Amino acid sequence: MPWQEASTMSLRREFVMLATAEGANRAALCRRFGVSRKTGYKWLERAVSGAVLGDQSRRPHASPERTEDAIERAILELRDANPAWGARKLRQRLEDLGWRGLPAPSTVQAILARHGRLDPTESSKHTAWQRFEHEAPNVLWQMDFKGHFTVGSAPCHPLTVLDDHSRYSLCLQACTDQRGTTVQARLTSTFRRYGLPQRMAMDNGPPWGDSPDHPYTPLVAWLIRLGVRVSHSRPYHPQTLGKEERFHRTLKAEVLRQPFFDFDALQRRFDRWRYTYNFERPHQSIGMQPPAARYTPSTRCMPEELPPIEYAPTDIVRRVQDKGYICYRGQRWTIGKAFAGYHVALRSTKTDGLFEVFFCHQKVNQINLATV
Repeated sequence: MPWQEASTMSLRREFVMLATAEGANRAALCRRFGVSRKTGYKWLERAVSGAVLGDQSRRPHASPERTEDAIERAILELRDANPAWGARKLRQRLEDLGWRGLPAPSTVQAILARHGRLDPTESSKHTAWQRFEHEAPNVLWQMDFKGHFTVGSAPCHPLTVLDDHSRYSLCLQACTDQRGTTVQARLTSTFRRYGLPQRMAMDNGPPWGDSPDHPYTPLVAWLIRLGVRVSHSRPYHPQTLGKEERFHRTLKAEVLRQPFFDFDALQRRFDRWRYTYNFERPHQSIGMQPPAARYTPSTRCMPEELPPIEYAPTDIVRRVQDKGYICYRGQRWTIGKAFAGYHVALRSTKTDGLFEVFFCHQKVNQINLATV
């Protein structure tokens, strides 16, 4: 898959960081990033001297001659480069870069205040939802669109995908629409690079849901065929996708405060910031580590051809008609237009006359003969 020229540096840096992580499958990463093994290992060799990560800091990891004034300048410079970072993040990032003798976060905050670097809105408190995270990377990915805004005179709908365990940003794409075909194309690229998750969570709106009562669309049917389990958030409960909501707040604060007038410039900014977010920015909810410290790509590769749909010999199999219904026991049963043309399986339950309807591995409906 060819890389956009503007994104080459960010992608090379991401490749190097993932490939140098403990237990990384470098050959698989070369395939997923669309480069030969020779090229991938060349970048890794160059990374030893810092050549690939050209725009990272060249500060030495230890310098006992640093003065308190130098530390204060470093705090202010890092704050100016990242105006939305608070005292804890600034201190942690400087420590990661090798600075020693750093003051407490409260002192960093005082330095920012003394030099006029604090926004009055930073004192406002956000309501913290009870945190829950899955036990490993790629068990659950959350997906959503950031609220749209205009780029020049055109609407922009940023598509975001986040790993639940690590908070690693897997996709940040400036889209001109919210069509299912647009999302499928971006997810295909994402799956090829990072592999398939076990499950994906999203809300009930288009293109991944028609409504809470009809949560399945052609896009969701495609995900299920890939072997990905799909779940939808509870209506009017944004905390179900709380990590996505928090990511969107961060994106707005750190990137979208300034206007953009063309999509290429915006996407370049997204690519640079996604690298910073994943590999440099300390994340308070994961112990002030960057998300990359907890993320590894999935071992489940994206298939280039959809696998055949197979059911057990004991299943009752019916084909979904164009209008989204099946025929069973002389009756029509609505299953959903997303599955039109596909076969589904009916499986009996312990309740007499109640059947669960499965599409591939996922239960998508049920029918009750007792209601006839």
